[in-house]
Amino acid sequence: MNLLYTLDLLGTAAFAASGALAGVRRNMDLFGVLVLGLVTATGGGTIRDLLLGDTPPFIFKDETYLYLSLCVSVAVFIFHRNIDRFHHPLLYCDAVGLGTFVVIGTSKAIAFHIGFFGSIMMGVMTATAGGMVRDMLSTHVPLVLQREVYASACLAGAALLYLLHFTPLPGNYASLIAALAVIVLRLLAIRYNWSLPRASHKEHAD
Repeated sequence: MNLLYTLDLLGTAAFAASGALAGVRRNMDLFGVLVLGLVTATGGGTIRDLLLGDTPPFIFKDETYLYLSLCVSVAVFIFHRNIDRFHHPLLYCDAVGLGTFVVIGTSKAIAFHIGFFGSIMMGVMTATAGGMVRDMLSTHVPLVLQREVYASACLAGAALLYLLHFTPLPGNYASLIAALAVIVLRLLAIRYNWSLPRASHKEHAD
């Protein structure tokens, strides 16, 4: 089992947990929690594979992802009271998933000889598409559309990995560095409430 596959499974478990937690918090039944966990964990990668023409998508080539997502979602459904003792568990699970999925998506795009911008897009999509579907299904404004440092952290990590690809640094180390960069950046943004600037817009009375 290489490092990339390990990171992929870690990201799948983290995103499944975040999706299942969102379902629990919206008072969904077991089926709803399972759907949110599965969509969050595998949605981004499935869309990525379809765009890259890599069919059938990864979840049907290796059903470990499906089983892992469902098992984690069931565990969250059963033990969610224990998980809720941690501070902002959903955001921390998201941070781990972001870092690992950015690496997976960008690395796969590079392997398909996609250029700089295309590789970054695939990395960001892999990391954020599942979470966007999760938030919409649970009637939340997607995190990626808010002011928080979220998609921007993915952009930075994907760009870093692409550039490291052209250095003598071994691929495993490059993947680890890029994933940690995204995770640390996201956790710092949560800790210090970092956000991107927004336009100042004032309503004027007629």
